[in-house]
Amino acid sequence: MSRLFEVKDKVVLITGGAGILGTSMVHHFAAEGASVVVLDRNEDAGAALVKEVKSKGHEAMFVATNVLDKEVLERNYETIMKAYGRIDVLINGAGGNMPGATIAPDKTVFDLEVEAFKKVVDLNLFGTILPTMVFSKAMAQQKKGSIINIASESAIRPLTRVAGYGTAKAAVVNFTQYMAGELAMKFGSGLRVNAIAPGFCITEQNRALLLNPDGSYTDRAKAIIAHTPFGRFGEADELLGTLQWLASEASGFVTGTLTVIDGGFDAFSI
Repeated sequence: MSRLFEVKDKVVLITGGAGILGTSMVHHFAAEGASVVVLDRNEDAGAALVKEVKSKGHEAMFVATNVLDKEVLERNYETIMKAYGRIDVLINGAGGNMPGATIAPDKTVFDLEVEAFKKVVDLNLFGTILPTMVFSKAMAQQKKGSIINIASESAIRPLTRVAGYGTAKAAVVNFTQYMAGELAMKFGSGLRVNAIAPGFCITEQNRALLLNPDGSYTDRAKAIIAHTPFGRFGEADELLGTLQWLASEASGFVTGTLTVIDGGFDAFSI
């Protein structure tokens, strides 16, 4: 690989790092020579992941966190800076959904649970804002760093059912664009903020929506596949090339962007 795309010796933080997509990211960046910090609330999964990474001779550490608690994140910051002395890349991967913030086919907007909606917005939006506020301090001091937010196909166009999640992810894209200007104008052009919009991958979060108990596709899954020119769901490792580009110097003049990785879903109409 050209050195232009190298992330060797960079300190890469990944919130939600013990999830399905996060785990793929952790293994990738560790194998590429980065020091990877896995930030997750699931201590057992996070510790097991780091143990596996280290068994392959790569550098990683697990830090238990709560992306909605600024005081916890500040303590995380001190731990990470003591260990590595810098932060080069922050991937805001923490997020999720819950049933009350969705609208089932036999329900209407009047059945939406407002409190559940708020929780989903908090997790996805403030779970991006607060880590950015805390960890980008190191980048501001260094005059260099890359922040990559994980948005969603639902941030681009409203999808049925996922009312709260789509609203939150659309806000994440707006925040990404705002922070791109905020950090660059006040701390220099070495600071970049971008987002990716993964298409449909099967994760623990959406498995029940997309797969029947026997493993066959649900009607929703069939509708997604029919609207995807590639004719299939994505795989977690198909995000890695774009993440590598955004984390490396290859994207040195790229900020405030949303890169869509969806097999053509957003481009397709009929």
